[in-house]
Amino acid sequence: MDYLDNLNPQQREAALCTEGPLLILAGAGSGKTSTMTHRIAYLIEEKGVSPYNILAVTFTNKAAQEMRDRVESLIGGGVNMWILTFHSACLRVLRKHAGLLGYKKDFAVYDPTDQKAAMKSIVKEMNLTDKRYTPAFFLKIISDCKEKALDPKQYLETYGEDPRTKIVYQVYRSYEALLKRNNAMDFDDLLLNAVRVFKQDELALLEYQNRFRYIMVDEYQDTNFIQYTFVKMLAEKHNNLCVVGDDDQCIYQWRGADIRNILEFEKDFADTKVVKLEQNYRSTGNILAAAHSVIEKNRGRKDKKLWTAKEDGNKIAYYRADDERDEARYIAQEIDRLKTGDRLYSDFAILYRTNAQSRTFEEALSRREIPYRVLGGLRYYDRKEVKDIVSYMRLVQNSDDDLALLRVINEPKRGIGTKTVEKLQALARVRKESLFDVLTDDEVVSGLSAKAAAGIRGMVEVIQQYSKEQSTLRVSDIYDGLLVKTGYLKALEDQNNLEAESRIENLMEFKSVIYDYEKDDEQLTLPEFMERIALLAEVDNHDESENAVVLMTMHSAKGLEFPFVFLPGMEDGLFPGWRAFEKEDGLEEERRLCYVGMTRARERLCLTSANMRTLYGRTDLTRESQFLRDMDKRLIDGDAIFEKKKEARNSLSLDGYSRETPFNPFDQLKYVKQQVKERTAAAETFQEGDDVTHPKFGRGTVLKASDKIIEVSFRDGSVKKLAAGIAPLTRYIPKNER
Repeated sequence: MDYLDNLNPQQREAALCTEGPLLILAGAGSGKTSTMTHRIAYLIEEKGVSPYNILAVTFTNKAAQEMRDRVESLIGGGVNMWILTFHSACLRVLRKHAGLLGYKKDFAVYDPTDQKAAMKSIVKEMNLTDKRYTPAFFLKIISDCKEKALDPKQYLETYGEDPRTKIVYQVYRSYEALLKRNNAMDFDDLLLNAVRVFKQDELALLEYQNRFRYIMVDEYQDTNFIQYTFVKMLAEKHNNLCVVGDDDQCIYQWRGADIRNILEFEKDFADTKVVKLEQNYRSTGNILAAAHSVIEKNRGRKDKKLWTAKEDGNKIAYYRADDERDEARYIAQEIDRLKTGDRLYSDFAILYRTNAQSRTFEEALSRREIPYRVLGGLRYYDRKEVKDIVSYMRLVQNSDDDLALLRVINEPKRGIGTKTVEKLQALARVRKESLFDVLTDDEVVSGLSAKAAAGIRGMVEVIQQYSKEQSTLRVSDIYDGLLVKTGYLKALEDQNNLEAESRIENLMEFKSVIYDYEKDDEQLTLPEFMERIALLAEVDNHDESENAVVLMTMHSAKGLEFPFVFLPGMEDGLFPGWRAFEKEDGLEEERRLCYVGMTRARERLCLTSANMRTLYGRTDLTRESQFLRDMDKRLIDGDAIFEKKKEARNSLSLDGYSRETPFNPFDQLKYVKQQVKERTAAAETFQEGDDVTHPKFGRGTVLKASDKIIEVSFRDGSVKKLAAGIAPLTRYIPKNER
């Protein structure tokens, strides 16, 4: 048992406790993997338990492989035991017993792409023309149902029989029938069907209960209902269930994780022994104390507090920037300052709340020639939605850009298939014209399907309109119009899922890019803007193995650690996010996320916020984060954190709007859509002699107005012919009437 000497007293206590239910509350950086692997080694080496009788389940293949390697290093040789992810373990059960559910043993497993293709065929077959009913919409609901073990009939009984629910029920039923016909299961089915096997066949359940006398579950706080059920059924006979987790690090409730599984473990399993791993081996004392001062404000948590034998170390640095660009400049400057001696750029991490925040850091690091890589997501300018909208803008600038057109010809979906595109390209080659020129030929377009023809005509008209008027429009006006009039924004809204919401947030944030350039140059033209963006977008995206600063979301950073960590955007509405203020327990999950972010730091932790932030195309004065106010101020060094006896929840908005709650980026989405709608109706409201204003040309008088053209004489002596419905004209209102 010499190998157990490497464990501290609490870790050793957990490793030696092998009989009955055991809850190991393992705080961040407390050595939980080491404890689990030593416990497995002890069972095998000292208790004589066969590896065949042990099951260990994790959430990622990487974690499973690490655990397997560590166990083998402790006991020597290969280990014939199940150390698997939940999905892998359930797949093994189903390969043997799928026949009980009417499947062949060689059933296929559908990945998300397969699921989407299957759902597309169902939506088409059912002739669901309502744009709200997208494949993504149905797949999200079906996934939620499977996590709760609801079949189509149970879904209908649970959520009532309104028209929408009936449609979802019919689609769900058709989807399940299609999977069965194709002898296929999706990822959710692997978990759900394994539980169904156990419930349907007592002998199958007894087989695995007899085999797995000792069961261990990692990251138990992240389990959902169906995973909880799977584990509970397996452990019922021998009751030797050990779960390891930390309720303070439950940050995936939006993905189905149920924190009650760990909080109520002692109620579910009688005579549970609880061991707390509170010694942290990662961070300095001040970092742990500051993180605890935040997380202790949560009511729904187990009582525990991390400590370390390390020194207190540096206090938590805090910088209150003027704006987001100053914030990014400061962090890049600090990285330059702190990277001394044998320090590597990969020792530094910038962890943000949303992917949309990465853009300013990428630009600031590039200016200082600091290498960086974006993990858990793409570089800002490499994201699909950003590339799509930039392609539309490239077409406005230059309609001969075939690459840009090919990217967006079916974004959003216009019913144009690959073969049709190939034929159009062939025709363009024969005619020696650009693809866009071919699409302007009504004779060619009339030969397409009705849906494709309508989609092409609409897209061509929008691009032509903005191309003709680009010299009279601000870049931001062109951007807003393209987002709305191409149908791109509407298509994302109709998907109604988290991925689409994230894409919309990134598109709203791209408005901030334009806003920044327009602030510096009021006469900025579209070609000038596109040139600057092209140069920024070509910055190399460094490989993970390279020595580079790491940029990632706090959700993606869970399980990682870095010597230096920066947490930017510490403002109400950004972090905690605006959604946290819309639901009862939202702030508690955001606080857990803050705790996870802070405890990624080993040596130094720096927090930043911006007094004024342009995000999602809107500028606001901000209020410092609730989490800054939660922290023990004795542990913070740098700028003061503003405190109020009575906190008012209003921030002054610099674009003329005030708000009582943290800013929701979808408010800006509504604002953009309303602006475009108002401009579209402008031709009907302006008449000869009207006083108007234009953001680029100033005040003027309408000379002529038709349903297509508005001719305006401006105060500088120029006369402009502007496109009705596109030109950002507003009626002039004297100051004394405002």
